[in-house]
Amino acid sequence: MIQPIVDRDPAQSDARSQGLVKQHVDRASRWIYSGIWAVLVRWFHMPEEPPSLPGGAHDAARSFRPSEGFLRYMKFYFWFGLVAIDGLILVAWIVAAVASPLAGTLLALPALALAVLPDIVAYIAIHLRYDTTWYLVSNRSLRIRRGIWFLHETTITYENIQNIRVTQGPLERYFGIANVLVETAGGGAGSGAHGTTTAPMHRGQIEGVDNAHEIRDLILAHLRKTRTTGLGDEHSPHDHEHDAPAWSAEQLATLREIRQAARALAGM
Repeated sequence: MIQPIVDRDPAQSDARSQGLVKQHVDRASRWIYSGIWAVLVRWFHMPEEPPSLPGGAHDAARSFRPSEGFLRYMKFYFWFGLVAIDGLILVAWIVAAVASPLAGTLLALPALALAVLPDIVAYIAIHLRYDTTWYLVSNRSLRIRRGIWFLHETTITYENIQNIRVTQGPLERYFGIANVLVETAGGGAGSGAHGTTTAPMHRGQIEGVDNAHEIRDLILAHLRKTRTTGLGDEHSPHDHEHDAPAWSAEQLATLREIRQAARALAGM
């Protein structure tokens, strides 16, 4: 029995082919990047673990890194810049080739290298930035680590925090991420309006997280606890009730005489 020939939808076939190509490209990219990451970790001693607590503290801490939406957010800017810059390079090469075919032939390989090599470096840098960014929230402080060539770690103690707010732009909202901006008082003072002095503000930013409000509330809870009990105060306020010196009967009698003398002088 002859089977009828079923015409397949060309659009569906193209979508399936593009999906397979994308899977192979993503798999190859992950394989290449994993090898590059291993080399960089070994050569530059880049830490693979989250930052530790300052001073070897052992209080409870929560470590996390940006969400995957932040990686997609950075890649969006990467592809946008790639299209814009590579488009300009292509237009410049076409103009040169039209003006002089010989110049176009000689500039073909340099133009291709100028368009491709920076894209590869930028793509790897995006993943490196994502993988080297860590945040740690403890009972006493907040620590932020980021950087590729140079790692920067910033520690913010809760007693210095002046303001905490969540920021989110339209594009960040599209990718489901937001930033937690922590503002702290600086070490010096500057002059403000009308001769007043103002302390400079330093900022620490937890960027690219999908639970920004939860992180803000967690920091605020630690902040309230710190300002209620005092930073590092592990004792009850009643523990110091017996620290006051005990007065003897003779000392109390002398104090009474001094008080009476002071009242007599005041009444003269």
